[in-house]
Amino acid sequence: MGMSAPWLHIIGIGEDGLDGLTPATRAVVEAAEVIVGGDRHHVLAAAVAAQRVAWPSPFDALISTLLGFKGKRVVVLATGDPLWFSVGARIGRAIDPAEITYHPQVGAFQLAAARMGWSMADLETLTVHGRPVEQMIAFIQPMQRLLILTTGAQTPAQIAGFLTKRGYGNSRMTVLAAMGGPDEARFDGLAQSWAHIVPAFNTLAVECIAAPDAALMPRVPGLADDLFQHDGTMTKQEVRAATLAKLMPMRGALLWDVGCGCGSVAVEWMRGARYARAVGIEPKAERRVFAAANALALGAPGLQIIDGEAPDALAGLDAPDAIFIGGGLSREVFAACWDALRPLGRLVVNAVTLESEAVLLALHAEYGGDLVKIAVSRVVPIGRLHGWRPLMPVTQWALVKR
Repeated sequence: MGMSAPWLHIIGIGEDGLDGLTPATRAVVEAAEVIVGGDRHHVLAAAVAAQRVAWPSPFDALISTLLGFKGKRVVVLATGDPLWFSVGARIGRAIDPAEITYHPQVGAFQLAAARMGWSMADLETLTVHGRPVEQMIAFIQPMQRLLILTTGAQTPAQIAGFLTKRGYGNSRMTVLAAMGGPDEARFDGLAQSWAHIVPAFNTLAVECIAAPDAALMPRVPGLADDLFQHDGTMTKQEVRAATLAKLMPMRGALLWDVGCGCGSVAVEWMRGARYARAVGIEPKAERRVFAAANALALGAPGLQIIDGEAPDALAGLDAPDAIFIGGGLSREVFAACWDALRPLGRLVVNAVTLESEAVLLALHAEYGGDLVKIAVSRVVPIGRLHGWRPLMPVTQWALVKR
Protein backbone atom coordinates (compact mmCIF):
# COMPACT_ATOMS: atom_id res chain seq x y z
CA MET A 1 0.00 0.00 0.00
CA GLY A 2 1.49 3.35 -1.01
CA MET A 3 1.89 6.08 1.56
CA SER A 4 -0.35 9.11 1.11
CA ALA A 5 1.43 12.39 0.54
CA PRO A 6 1.01 14.91 3.39
CA TRP A 7 -2.11 17.05 2.74
CA LEU A 8 -2.67 18.28 6.30
CA HIS A 9 -0.42 20.89 7.93
CA ILE A 10 -0.66 21.30 11.70
CA ILE A 11 0.99 24.58 12.55
CA GLY A 12 1.91 25.95 15.94
CA ILE A 13 1.28 29.67 16.26
CA GLY A 14 2.19 32.02 19.10
CA GLU A 15 0.81 35.30 20.39
CA ASP A 16 2.96 37.06 17.77
CA GLY A 17 0.85 35.48 15.01
CA LEU A 18 2.16 35.18 11.43
CA ASP A 19 5.19 37.33 12.28
CA GLY A 20 6.49 34.60 14.59
CA LEU A 21 6.40 31.86 11.94
CA THR A 22 9.40 30.87 9.84
CA PRO A 23 9.10 32.08 6.23
CA ALA A 24 8.49 28.51 4.99
CA THR A 25 5.70 27.88 7.49
CA ARG A 26 4.16 31.28 6.87
CA ALA A 27 4.05 30.46 3.15
CA VAL A 28 2.08 27.27 3.93
CA VAL A 29 -0.50 29.30 5.91
CA GLU A 30 -0.78 31.92 3.17
CA ALA A 31 -1.34 29.22 0.53
CA ALA A 32 -4.00 27.37 2.55
CA GLU A 33 -7.46 26.80 1.10
CA VAL A 34 -8.95 25.79 4.46
CA ILE A 35 -7.84 26.97 7.92
CA VAL A 36 -9.18 25.20 11.01
CA GLY A 37 -8.68 26.66 14.48
CA GLY A 38 -10.12 28.45 17.48
CA ASP A 39 -11.25 32.07 17.42
CA ARG A 40 -7.92 33.35 18.72
CA HIS A 41 -6.01 31.41 16.03
CA HIS A 42 -8.13 32.93 13.26
CA VAL A 43 -7.49 36.41 14.69
CA LEU A 44 -3.73 35.72 14.75
CA ALA A 45 -3.81 34.72 11.06
CA ALA A 46 -6.50 37.21 9.98
CA ALA A 47 -4.64 38.45 6.90
CA VAL A 48 -4.99 35.16 4.99
CA ALA A 49 -7.85 34.60 2.51
CA ALA A 50 -9.01 31.01 3.08
CA GLN A 51 -12.15 29.15 4.09
CA ARG A 52 -12.37 29.47 7.90
CA VAL A 53 -13.52 26.55 10.06
CA ALA A 54 -13.98 26.77 13.85
CA TRP A 55 -13.21 23.87 16.20
CA PRO A 56 -16.23 21.61 15.80
CA SER A 57 -18.51 20.92 18.72
CA PRO A 58 -18.41 18.23 19.98
CA PHE A 59 -14.66 18.20 19.53
CA ASP A 60 -14.77 14.50 18.50
CA ALA A 61 -16.23 15.63 15.15
CA LEU A 62 -12.85 17.22 14.33
CA ILE A 63 -11.42 14.15 12.56
CA SER A 64 -14.40 13.67 10.21
CA THR A 65 -14.39 17.43 9.53
CA LEU A 66 -10.71 17.28 8.54
CA LEU A 67 -11.10 14.14 6.41
CA GLY A 68 -13.92 15.92 4.57
CA PHE A 69 -11.39 18.47 3.30
CA LYS A 70 -8.87 15.88 2.05
CA GLY A 71 -7.67 16.91 -1.40
CA LYS A 72 -7.45 20.58 -0.44
CA ARG A 73 -4.58 22.47 1.18
CA VAL A 74 -5.63 22.20 4.82
CA VAL A 75 -4.02 23.98 7.77
CA VAL A 76 -4.87 23.41 11.42
CA LEU A 77 -3.66 26.20 13.72
CA ALA A 78 -2.77 25.20 17.29
CA THR A 79 -1.20 27.17 20.10
CA GLY A 80 2.55 26.71 20.51
CA ASP A 81 3.95 23.21 20.02
CA PRO A 82 1.16 21.15 18.36
CA LEU A 83 2.52 17.84 19.71
CA TRP A 84 2.86 18.79 23.37
CA PHE A 85 -0.47 18.33 25.23
CA SER A 86 -2.14 19.64 22.11
CA VAL A 87 -4.61 18.86 19.37
CA GLY A 88 -1.82 17.66 17.07
CA ALA A 89 -1.31 14.47 19.04
CA ARG A 90 -5.02 13.68 18.95
CA ILE A 91 -5.22 14.18 15.19
CA GLY A 92 -2.10 12.03 14.70
CA ARG A 93 -3.75 9.12 16.54
CA ALA A 94 -6.68 9.17 14.09
CA ILE A 95 -5.01 10.15 10.80
CA ASP A 96 -1.86 8.46 9.50
CA PRO A 97 1.09 10.69 10.53
CA ALA A 98 2.50 10.17 7.01
CA GLU A 99 -0.37 12.39 5.77
CA ILE A 100 0.52 15.19 8.21
CA THR A 101 3.29 17.77 8.31
CA TYR A 102 3.84 19.29 11.76
CA HIS A 103 5.27 22.78 12.16
CA PRO A 104 6.34 23.26 15.79
CA GLN A 105 6.43 26.69 17.37
CA VAL A 106 7.94 27.65 20.73
CA GLY A 107 5.37 26.32 23.20
CA ALA A 108 4.07 27.58 26.52
CA PHE A 109 6.44 25.33 28.49
CA GLN A 110 9.51 26.65 26.67
CA LEU A 111 8.38 30.25 27.03
CA ALA A 112 7.58 29.77 30.73
CA ALA A 113 10.95 28.09 31.37
CA ALA A 114 12.65 31.02 29.62
CA ARG A 115 10.72 33.57 31.72
CA MET A 116 11.60 31.68 34.93
CA GLY A 117 15.20 30.87 33.96
CA TRP A 118 14.51 27.18 34.58
CA SER A 119 16.09 24.26 32.75
CA MET A 120 13.48 22.13 30.96
CA ALA A 121 15.47 19.02 31.87
CA ASP A 122 15.03 19.70 35.59
CA LEU A 123 11.27 20.11 35.87
CA GLU A 124 8.00 18.26 35.33
CA THR A 125 5.53 19.40 32.68
CA LEU A 126 1.85 18.59 33.00
CA THR A 127 -1.55 19.78 31.90
CA VAL A 128 -4.75 20.14 33.87
CA HIS A 129 -6.40 21.77 30.84
CA GLY A 130 -9.79 20.07 30.57
CA ARG A 131 -8.62 17.35 33.03
CA PRO A 132 -9.04 16.95 36.79
CA VAL A 133 -6.85 19.47 38.60
CA GLU A 134 -6.21 16.93 41.38
CA GLN A 135 -3.76 15.03 39.20
CA MET A 136 -1.10 17.65 39.97
CA ILE A 137 -1.08 16.48 43.62
CA ALA A 138 1.01 13.44 42.62
CA PHE A 139 3.81 15.84 41.63
CA ILE A 140 4.07 17.68 44.97
CA GLN A 141 7.53 16.91 46.37
CA PRO A 142 10.21 19.00 48.07
CA MET A 143 12.17 21.25 45.69
CA GLN A 144 10.19 19.98 42.68
CA ARG A 145 9.67 22.52 39.88
CA LEU A 146 6.45 22.21 37.89
CA LEU A 147 5.12 23.87 34.75
CA ILE A 148 1.37 23.38 34.46
CA LEU A 149 -0.98 24.27 31.62
CA THR A 150 -4.21 25.33 33.32
CA THR A 151 -7.78 26.05 32.32
CA GLY A 152 -9.71 28.78 34.00
CA ALA A 153 -8.87 31.78 36.15
CA GLN A 154 -9.61 29.81 39.35
CA THR A 155 -7.15 26.93 38.72
CA PRO A 156 -4.02 28.53 40.26
CA ALA A 157 -5.95 29.24 43.48
CA GLN A 158 -7.12 25.62 43.58
CA ILE A 159 -3.53 24.42 43.19
CA ALA A 160 -2.40 26.89 45.88
CA GLY A 161 -4.96 25.22 48.17
CA PHE A 162 -3.63 21.72 47.42
CA LEU A 163 -0.09 22.85 48.19
CA THR A 164 -1.00 24.67 51.41
CA LYS A 165 -3.07 21.78 52.78
CA ARG A 166 -0.12 19.40 52.36
CA GLY A 167 2.43 21.63 54.09
CA TYR A 168 3.79 23.35 50.96
CA GLY A 169 2.27 26.79 51.62
CA ASN A 170 5.66 28.50 51.13
CA SER A 171 5.83 27.26 47.54
CA ARG A 172 6.49 30.01 45.01
CA MET A 173 3.90 30.35 42.25
CA THR A 174 4.03 32.39 39.05
CA VAL A 175 1.19 32.68 36.54
CA LEU A 176 2.21 33.67 33.02
CA ALA A 177 -0.42 34.73 30.49
CA ALA A 178 -0.35 35.71 26.79
CA MET A 179 3.39 35.00 26.63
CA GLY A 180 5.13 36.44 23.59
CA GLY A 181 2.37 38.92 22.81
CA PRO A 182 1.72 42.59 23.58
CA ASP A 183 -0.60 41.71 26.50
CA GLU A 184 1.83 39.39 28.29
CA ALA A 185 1.20 39.41 32.04
CA ARG A 186 2.92 37.90 35.07
CA PHE A 187 1.62 37.29 38.61
CA ASP A 188 3.93 36.15 41.44
CA GLY A 189 3.04 34.94 44.92
CA LEU A 190 3.15 32.21 47.55
CA ALA A 191 0.68 29.34 47.69
CA GLN A 192 -0.53 30.14 51.22
CA SER A 193 -1.39 33.75 50.41
CA TRP A 194 -2.31 33.47 46.70
CA ALA A 195 -5.00 36.04 45.87
CA HIS A 196 -4.36 37.13 42.27
CA ILE A 197 -7.17 37.43 39.74
CA VAL A 198 -5.61 35.97 36.59
CA PRO A 199 -6.66 35.51 32.93
CA ALA A 200 -8.42 32.23 32.12
CA PHE A 201 -5.80 30.96 29.70
CA ASN A 202 -2.52 30.69 31.58
CA THR A 203 0.60 28.70 32.40
CA LEU A 204 1.54 28.16 36.03
CA ALA A 205 5.08 27.74 37.33
CA VAL A 206 5.41 26.21 40.80
CA GLU A 207 8.49 25.72 42.94
CA CYS A 208 7.43 23.31 45.70
CA ILE A 209 8.87 24.33 49.09
CA ALA A 210 8.14 22.00 51.99
CA ALA A 211 7.56 23.10 55.59
CA PRO A 212 9.02 20.85 58.35
CA ASP A 213 5.58 19.21 58.81
CA ALA A 214 4.95 18.68 55.06
CA ALA A 215 3.47 15.42 53.80
CA LEU A 216 6.15 13.31 52.13
CA MET A 217 4.52 11.55 49.19
CA PRO A 218 7.11 10.10 46.80
CA ARG A 219 6.05 8.25 43.66
CA VAL A 220 7.87 5.15 44.89
CA PRO A 221 5.25 2.83 46.44
CA GLY A 222 4.79 2.35 50.16
CA LEU A 223 3.04 5.55 51.28
CA ALA A 224 2.28 5.75 55.00
CA ASP A 225 -0.98 4.03 55.95
CA ASP A 226 -2.30 7.20 57.61
CA LEU A 227 -2.29 9.06 54.26
CA PHE A 228 -5.29 6.87 53.30
CA GLN A 229 -8.84 6.90 54.62
CA HIS A 230 -9.74 3.30 55.46
CA ASP A 231 -11.75 1.05 57.79
CA GLY A 232 -8.77 -1.07 58.85
CA THR A 233 -9.07 -3.44 55.90
CA MET A 234 -6.27 -2.33 53.63
CA THR A 235 -2.99 -3.55 52.20
CA LYS A 236 -0.53 -2.23 54.78
CA GLN A 237 2.48 -0.12 53.84
CA GLU A 238 5.21 -2.79 53.87
CA VAL A 239 3.10 -5.39 52.04
CA ARG A 240 1.82 -2.72 49.62
CA ALA A 241 5.38 -1.74 48.64
CA ALA A 242 6.25 -5.38 47.95
CA THR A 243 2.98 -5.86 46.04
CA LEU A 244 3.57 -2.88 43.74
CA ALA A 245 7.15 -3.98 43.09
CA LYS A 246 5.70 -7.22 41.66
CA LEU A 247 2.90 -5.42 39.76
CA MET A 248 5.51 -3.15 38.10
CA PRO A 249 3.68 0.12 37.23
CA MET A 250 4.64 1.41 33.78
CA ARG A 251 3.73 4.45 31.71
CA GLY A 252 0.13 4.26 30.45
CA ALA A 253 -0.39 0.72 31.77
CA LEU A 254 -3.76 -0.48 33.11
CA LEU A 255 -4.29 -2.27 36.44
CA TRP A 256 -7.34 -4.20 37.58
CA ASP A 257 -7.54 -4.03 41.37
CA VAL A 258 -9.95 -6.85 42.25
CA GLY A 259 -11.51 -6.20 45.66
CA CYS A 260 -9.86 -2.79 45.82
CA GLY A 261 -11.12 -1.82 49.30
CA CYS A 262 -9.92 1.70 50.10
CA GLY A 263 -7.99 1.79 46.82
CA SER A 264 -4.48 1.95 48.28
CA VAL A 265 -2.87 -0.38 45.71
CA ALA A 266 -4.70 1.17 42.73
CA VAL A 267 -3.81 4.72 43.83
CA GLU A 268 -0.13 3.84 44.30
CA TRP A 269 -0.10 2.09 40.92
CA MET A 270 -1.38 5.29 39.27
CA ARG A 271 1.17 7.41 41.14
CA GLY A 272 3.96 4.97 40.25
CA ALA A 273 4.15 5.79 36.53
CA ARG A 274 2.89 8.66 34.41
CA TYR A 275 -0.50 8.08 32.76
CA ALA A 276 -0.89 4.71 34.50
CA ARG A 277 -4.61 3.80 34.74
CA ALA A 278 -6.53 1.62 37.17
CA VAL A 279 -9.97 0.10 37.60
CA GLY A 280 -11.00 -0.88 41.13
CA ILE A 281 -13.73 -3.48 41.61
CA GLU A 282 -15.33 -3.25 45.06
CA PRO A 283 -18.78 -4.47 46.21
CA LYS A 284 -18.90 -2.52 49.52
CA ALA A 285 -20.25 1.03 49.10
CA GLU A 286 -18.42 2.53 52.11
CA ARG A 287 -15.09 1.24 50.78
CA ARG A 288 -15.80 2.70 47.35
CA VAL A 289 -16.31 6.06 49.10
CA PHE A 290 -12.89 5.72 50.77
CA ALA A 291 -11.28 4.74 47.45
CA ALA A 292 -12.74 7.76 45.64
CA ALA A 293 -11.58 10.12 48.42
CA ASN A 294 -8.06 8.61 48.46
CA ALA A 295 -7.78 8.87 44.67
CA LEU A 296 -8.58 12.60 44.80
CA ALA A 297 -6.40 13.36 47.84
CA LEU A 298 -3.33 11.57 46.47
CA GLY A 299 -3.40 12.77 42.87
CA ALA A 300 -5.03 9.84 41.05
CA PRO A 301 -8.42 11.33 40.09
CA GLY A 302 -8.70 9.05 37.05
CA LEU A 303 -9.23 5.93 39.19
CA GLN A 304 -12.33 4.17 37.87
CA ILE A 305 -14.33 2.43 40.62
CA ILE A 306 -16.83 -0.29 39.79
CA ASP A 307 -19.58 -1.57 42.08
CA GLY A 308 -19.51 -5.33 41.68
CA GLU A 309 -17.71 -8.60 42.25
CA ALA A 310 -15.32 -10.58 40.10
CA PRO A 311 -15.62 -12.42 37.79
CA ASP A 312 -18.93 -10.85 36.61
CA ALA A 313 -17.78 -7.23 37.04
CA LEU A 314 -14.75 -7.83 34.79
CA ALA A 315 -16.80 -8.34 31.62
CA GLY A 316 -16.25 -5.62 29.03
CA LEU A 317 -13.28 -3.94 30.73
CA ASP A 318 -10.16 -3.11 28.69
CA ALA A 319 -7.51 -5.83 28.83
CA PRO A 320 -5.13 -5.09 31.73
CA ASP A 321 -1.34 -5.00 31.94
CA ALA A 322 -1.45 -6.04 35.59
CA ILE A 323 -4.00 -7.50 37.99
CA PHE A 324 -4.03 -7.46 41.78
CA ILE A 325 -6.35 -9.80 43.66
CA GLY A 326 -6.32 -8.55 47.23
CA GLY A 327 -9.01 -10.81 48.57
CA GLY A 328 -11.73 -13.24 47.54
CA LEU A 329 -9.55 -15.52 45.44
CA SER A 330 -11.36 -18.39 43.72
CA ARG A 331 -10.55 -20.56 40.70
CA GLU A 332 -13.25 -18.72 38.71
CA VAL A 333 -11.81 -15.31 39.56
CA PHE A 334 -8.29 -16.44 38.72
CA ALA A 335 -9.37 -17.98 35.39
CA ALA A 336 -11.21 -14.81 34.31
CA CYS A 337 -8.24 -12.64 35.29
CA TRP A 338 -5.58 -14.83 33.70
CA ASP A 339 -7.53 -15.03 30.41
CA ALA A 340 -7.95 -11.25 30.26
CA LEU A 341 -4.34 -10.41 31.14
CA ARG A 342 -2.24 -9.10 28.25
CA PRO A 343 1.04 -10.79 27.22
CA LEU A 344 3.83 -9.84 29.66
CA GLY A 345 1.07 -8.95 32.14
CA ARG A 346 1.72 -9.31 35.87
CA LEU A 347 -0.69 -11.01 38.26
CA VAL A 348 -0.26 -10.69 42.03
CA VAL A 349 -2.48 -12.41 44.60
CA ASN A 350 -2.30 -11.73 48.34
CA ALA A 351 -3.94 -14.27 50.65
CA VAL A 352 -4.51 -13.84 54.38
CA THR A 353 -7.05 -16.60 55.12
CA LEU A 354 -6.24 -20.32 55.09
CA GLU A 355 -9.02 -20.87 52.57
CA SER A 356 -7.59 -18.36 50.09
CA GLU A 357 -4.10 -19.69 50.70
CA ALA A 358 -5.26 -23.25 49.88
CA VAL A 359 -6.66 -22.07 46.51
CA LEU A 360 -3.49 -20.07 45.88
CA LEU A 361 -1.16 -23.02 46.61
CA ALA A 362 -3.14 -25.28 44.28
CA LEU A 363 -2.98 -22.69 41.48
CA HIS A 364 0.74 -22.17 42.08
CA ALA A 365 1.29 -25.93 41.67
CA GLU A 366 -0.37 -25.65 38.23
CA TYR A 367 0.94 -22.32 36.95
CA GLY A 368 4.26 -21.75 38.72
CA GLY A 369 5.34 -18.22 39.58
CA ASP A 370 6.90 -16.81 42.76
CA LEU A 371 5.57 -17.57 46.20
CA VAL A 372 6.54 -15.51 49.26
CA LYS A 373 5.27 -15.22 52.79
CA ILE A 374 5.46 -11.68 54.12
CA ALA A 375 5.42 -11.35 57.90
CA VAL A 376 5.68 -7.82 59.29
CA SER A 377 5.86 -6.73 62.92
CA ARG A 378 5.53 -3.15 64.12
CA VAL A 379 6.60 -1.62 67.42
CA VAL A 380 3.72 -0.78 69.80
CA PRO A 381 3.67 0.58 73.37
CA ILE A 382 3.23 -2.01 76.13
CA GLY A 383 2.51 0.19 79.13
CA ARG A 384 5.62 2.35 79.45
CA LEU A 385 7.71 -0.10 77.42
CA HIS A 386 7.57 -1.27 73.81
CA GLY A 387 7.21 -4.57 71.97
CA TRP A 388 6.64 -6.09 68.54
CA ARG A 389 3.10 -6.61 67.33
CA PRO A 390 2.87 -8.86 64.26
CA LEU A 391 0.48 -8.02 61.44
CA MET A 392 -1.33 -10.98 59.90
CA PRO A 393 1.11 -12.78 57.60
CA VAL A 394 0.36 -12.52 53.88
CA THR A 395 1.04 -15.24 51.32
CA GLN A 396 1.90 -13.55 48.04
CA TRP A 397 1.85 -15.26 44.67
CA ALA A 398 3.19 -13.37 41.65
CA LEU A 399 3.48 -14.50 38.04
CA VAL A 400 4.12 -12.98 34.62
CA LYS A 401 2.13 -14.08 31.57
CA ARG A 402 4.64 -15.12 28.93
